[in-house]
This record gives sequence, C-alpha cells and structure tokens, in this order.
Amino acid sequence: MKRILITGMSGTGKSTLVTELAARGHRAVDLDGDEWSAWVPVDGNPTGAKPGHDWMWKEESVTRLLAEEGGGRGEMLFVSGCAPNMRNFLARFDHVVLLSAPAEVLLERIALRTNNAYGKAPEEAAQVLANLREIEPKLRRIATCEIDATRPVEEVVERVCALG
Repeated sequence: MKRILITGMSGTGKSTLVTELAARGHRAVDLDGDEWSAWVPVDGNPTGAKPGHDWMWKEESVTRLLAEEGGGRGEMLFVSGCAPNMRNFLARFDHVVLLSAPAEVLLERIALRTNNAYGKAPEEAAQVLANLREIEPKLRRIATCEIDATRPVEEVVERVCALG
C-alpha cells in the first residue's frame, strides 16, 4: 500500500483534502483529531494556543495506522497533519505532499472555518505567520511534491491521487 503524507501550515486545506479523498473512497485520516494527537508538555508556546505545550502525534496510534495493509481504492493511505514529531515517521511514507498558500489566504481561511478554532485568537494567528516563515521552508525540504493549495480542491485531489 502506498502511504502519502499531506502536510502544510494551518489553513492550507489539509482537512478539506482528506475529507474529499475519503468521500471518493480512499482511506484518508486527519491526524489533527484527539484520536491521533495530544497536547504534550514542552518549553515555550510553539503553537500560540497553549503555553508550555505542543500538539504532537500519538506515536503508538500513528505507528499502528501506518502498519495497516490494504485499504481503500487503489491501495493508498492518505494521512494529513503537521507535528514536530512527524519526522519520526517520514521514512514510512512514499510521498510527502506540501500544501502551500500565501499568508493572506491562510488567515482568511482560518477566520472563516467552522470545524477548527485554532488560529482565530490574535496570538495563534501570529504563530501561524511565524510558522509560515520558519516551519514551511523545513517542510518544503522534506516534501516530494508541493501543491498550490489555492487551486480548486478537485484539482488538488487529482494531483495527490496521481502520486499513486
């Protein structure tokens, strides 16, 4: 089974893309939920949301997910998320897709979304912009493919599915 990680900054459309992939019959998992991620004590306030904590993937759960064989249409597993400990799993993915968009697009999407409150508080929005400057270049270096997330979701889905 091919495993594809979809990553990017808050507001790039990772959750929207995974929802669309699942609707098309693919095995697609958003790791930003409580089942897959948790707040972990750290120094500082790396997300701007919870001082002294960072949002990390639950390693045991993600390890089990990535060990699964078989799955949906085309034998592909799409996983979306971005966490400091995702580097521990990079070798398990056949592709790492970076969704990218300009800062103004990210902030507009975050302001309008209703399924996730992150980024609406001023300190969180400031952290989103800091992450865009500091984290996105690191993601770009590990990505096997970068997709302009301002494109229509149908086009983004087709580009991601073509990796299989």
